[in-house]
Amino acid sequence: MKFKNLLFFLLLSIVYNTIHSQNKKDEETLKINKKVDSLLSLMTIEEKVGQMNLYNGFWEVTGPVPKDGSSKKKYEHLKKGLVGAMLSVRGVEQVKAVQKIAVEETRLGIPLIFGFDVIHGYKTLSPIPLAESCSWDLEAIEKSARIAAIEASAAGLNWTFAPMVDISRDPRWGRVMEGAGEDPYLGSKIAAARVKGFQGTDLSAPNTMAATAKHFAAYGFAESGKEYNSADIGTSTLYNIVLPPFKAAVDMDVKAIMNSFNDLNGIPVTASKFLQRDILKEKWGFKGFVVSDWASMQELITWGFAKDKNQAAELASKAGSDMDMEGYIYVEALVDLVKKGIIKASIIDEAASRILNVKFQLGLFEDPYRYCNPKNEKNLIYHKSHQEAALDIAKKSIVLLKNENNILPLKKEGQKIALIGPLANEKNSPLGSWRIASDDNTAISILEGLKQYKNNTIQYEKGVDLYTGNTHFIKELKVNTTDRSGINEAVKIASESDIVIMVLGEHGFQSGEARSRTTLDLPGLQQELLERVFGVNKNIVLILNNGRPLTIPWAAKHIPTIIEAWQLGSQTGNAVAQVIYGDYNPSGKLTMTFPRNVGQIPIYYNQKSTGRPTNENDNVFWSHYSDSEKTPLFPFGHGLSYTTFKYTNLSLDKKAAKINDTITVKVEVTNTGNYDGKEVVQLYIQDVYGKNVRPIKELKGFALVPLRKHESKTVTFTLDKTKLGYFDTEGNYIVEPGEFKIFVGGSSITSLESDFQLVQE
Repeated sequence: MKFKNLLFFLLLSIVYNTIHSQNKKDEETLKINKKVDSLLSLMTIEEKVGQMNLYNGFWEVTGPVPKDGSSKKKYEHLKKGLVGAMLSVRGVEQVKAVQKIAVEETRLGIPLIFGFDVIHGYKTLSPIPLAESCSWDLEAIEKSARIAAIEASAAGLNWTFAPMVDISRDPRWGRVMEGAGEDPYLGSKIAAARVKGFQGTDLSAPNTMAATAKHFAAYGFAESGKEYNSADIGTSTLYNIVLPPFKAAVDMDVKAIMNSFNDLNGIPVTASKFLQRDILKEKWGFKGFVVSDWASMQELITWGFAKDKNQAAELASKAGSDMDMEGYIYVEALVDLVKKGIIKASIIDEAASRILNVKFQLGLFEDPYRYCNPKNEKNLIYHKSHQEAALDIAKKSIVLLKNENNILPLKKEGQKIALIGPLANEKNSPLGSWRIASDDNTAISILEGLKQYKNNTIQYEKGVDLYTGNTHFIKELKVNTTDRSGINEAVKIASESDIVIMVLGEHGFQSGEARSRTTLDLPGLQQELLERVFGVNKNIVLILNNGRPLTIPWAAKHIPTIIEAWQLGSQTGNAVAQVIYGDYNPSGKLTMTFPRNVGQIPIYYNQKSTGRPTNENDNVFWSHYSDSEKTPLFPFGHGLSYTTFKYTNLSLDKKAAKINDTITVKVEVTNTGNYDGKEVVQLYIQDVYGKNVRPIKELKGFALVPLRKHESKTVTFTLDKTKLGYFDTEGNYIVEPGEFKIFVGGSSITSLESDFQLVQE
C-alpha cells in the first residue's frame, strides 16, 4: 500500500512539473510576443524590411571602412538598421565590432544574428553527417552537434545553417554527405537529435545556437543528382519520404527553416506558398522564420518565374519566405511594393516579428554581446574533451562492409604491413567537405593512427596521386589519370608484406555542394593501383574514405576486407587504427544503399514491389536489368562486426490488434562470436494492402544493443498507429485495417518475419 501511494505521488509530481514547465514556457512566449509587438510599433517599414535582409560579411571590420562598391552599400545599410543578420562574420573580435554598429549606431539598436555553416563541427570536426548517421547513435549525434555549438558560439556565432535533413536516394548528388541517408524514419530521429544538440535546453544560454533545417523541400531529389536542378516527385513521396524529417525538426522547435534551390511542380520552392505557408506555417504551426538559400530569391528571375526584382520580392514574401540571403531583393524592392499596395504591410510585420522573436529567445536584446567572450573563444575551441568526443563518434561511424577469413582485427605485433594509397597520409581530406572554419591539415592521418601501434612494421607508399591542382577549388581540381610513377614501388612493398592496408576513395572536397558526379567509381588511377597490388598480395584491407556511396563491384568481389571509413573528421586516423586493431569493435550500419553501378540509381531499400517483382514464368518480362543484378552491392542497414549475432524467438503480444492498440514486438539477440560487440537491431514493417501502394519494407524501430560474447538479450519494440499509418496523396495521415508483416534483423535484408492483422475499432 505504501509503495502504491509513493508511486501515485511520484506520478502526480511528474504531471505537475510537466504542466508547470509548459506554463512557464507559455508565459515566456507571451512576454516575448509582447516585446516583439512593442518593438514593431516603433519601427518604420524600412527597418522592418531590414530585419528580413541577410548579408554575407563584406569587409575586415577592424580595418578601414569600405569606400566604394557593394561593400560600401552594405555598410550604409548596416548603419541605417537595414540589415537583420550577417553570415560568415566570425571570431569574437569581428562579431563584436559588427554588432556594435548595429546596437550603438542605428536608430533602434536592434542586434544582429550571426549565422554560419556549422555542419559537422567548427574547429574540432566530427565525421561528415552521412557518416555520423551510420552510427545510429542518437545520443552521440546530439553530442556532436552540441560540441559544434559550443565551439561556434565561443567564436561569436549564434545561428547555424544546419542540420541538412534532405532525404536522398541518389549518391551522384554531392550533398548526400550532409544528410542522414535515404530513410525518413531514421532521418527524422537524427534531425531531432541534431536540432536538440545545436539549440540545447535553453536557447538564451551563450553556448547554444539557433538551428536551421534545410533544404525545404525535395532538394535531395534533384534530377540526375545534379546540383541546383529540378525535382519532380509525386505527393506520396513528398509527404511520406521528404517532409517527415522537417516535421521532426519543427516538433523539436527548430528556429529556422531554409528553403531550397529546386523547383517543385513547376514552382521554385523559394516562392512556394504550398510548402511555406500552407504546410509549414499553417498546418505544422512553425513559429520560427524561413530563410532563403544563397541568392535563391534572385534566382527566381533566372528560373523564368519572376520577370524582375519587384516580382521576385512579391512572390517570395507572399509565399512565406521571411529572410533574403544575399539576394538584394527584399531590401531593394519590398518597401515600394508595400507603399504601392501590392504587398500588405501585415506580411512584412509577420516576417519581421518571426525574426525578432528568435533574437529575443537568443537573449540578444538582454545582452547583444553575450556570445562575445574572448576567454570562451580561447578555452573552448579545440578543447580536449571535444577531441575525445570526436574520436568516439568517429569510431561509431565506421562500417565494416566485408571481412572474409577474419583478417581483422589485426595482430598487434609481429606483422609486416604495407600502407598504400593517396589518402593514407592525408591530413586535410579526412576533415571532409563543409568545414569552412576548420584549420587545414589538422586531421590525424591514418598513417599517424597506425603508428601508435608500435610492435608492427609499417612501410608506406602513396602509389598514385589522387588529384593535381588546388583541392579547395573544384575548378582547379583535376583527377590524375596519367602519372603512374609510384605504382611499382607500392607493388614492391606489398609483395614483401604480410598485410596490405590500402586507403582509397574521394578527396574530402569532391563531395558537398556543387560536387555532383556521373561516375561513382574510385577516381583516377586508384582502381589500377588496387588491382596491381592485389596481383602480388591478396591479404588486403581496403579502407574507403569518401563522402557518398561508391560503386566498387570489383573490390567487393575480390578484396577480402573492406571498411567504409567515410571522412571522419579530426580524429580519423586514431578511429581507423583502433578499429583495425580491435580496440573498438565496429558497429556502424549503412544509411544509404551502395549500388553495383550508376545505372541502378536511384536504388533504395523501401522500394515498391511493382506488378512484376519476380521471374515467375521464366521469361524476360519482369522488373529487372538485362545486364546487371537488380540487388544492391551493400544494402541499407548493412554492417558487420568482429563477432556474430543470432536472432531468434520473434514474438508479438497480439496477432490481431485494433487501430488504437499498441503492439509489443520482442526478439532475442545472441552474441554467438568471440568478441564483445554492439548490434543495431532493426525493425521493419510492410502494410501488405493499402489504398495507396506501400513499400515492401519500412524501418519503424531500431535499438543499439551491447552484448558480451555468448550473451543473449531480449529486445522490445512497440508499434502503434503513429508507426502503422501513412500519408495519402493529399497529405492526410491514415491508418488502414488489414494485414501487416513484421521483419527484424541486422539489416534491411532481415532474418526473421511475423505478421498480424489490424482491425477496425
